[in-house]
Amino acid sequence: MKKLWNFGWGMYKKYEEGINYLFFGFLAFVLNYVLYYLFERVIQIKYNYMIATALAWVLTVVFAYWTNRRFVFKSNNNDRLSIWKEFVSFIGARVATGVLEMVLMYLLVACMHANDKISKLICQTIVILANYVLSKIWIFKSKNDSAPTEDRE
Repeated sequence: MKKLWNFGWGMYKKYEEGINYLFFGFLAFVLNYVLYYLFERVIQIKYNYMIATALAWVLTVVFAYWTNRRFVFKSNNNDRLSIWKEFVSFIGARVATGVLEMVLMYLLVACMHANDKISKLICQTIVILANYVLSKIWIFKSKNDSAPTEDRE
């Protein structure tokens, strides 16, 4: 049993960032979908799916910033300017992927008459992948990540 635990722990540590991103991404996905479903049921006006998507997105972004900074990318940027840049970049990237989601939802639901729940699943998958790439290569870079290194073999 100890060997199995050590193997599992070793694999987790080796792929910690990816595993944590998938775990917290899944939680954000569930949160977004549940909030969307609740808001879509409560809001009884034309284009309610668009309003529900926007509200779910805002609340999910707050959750995602905190979990990505703390648990996934473990940002070590602690000075105010670095945190501010990180936060603004995070929000900017999420606005871009939020707009992408809104456009995709409109195209799928209004233009193609697809089921809104299935469309939401498709859109969320695309958005989660885009958010990881943006977070990894642009947002949660420590000050040391941009400094040149002597040898990286």
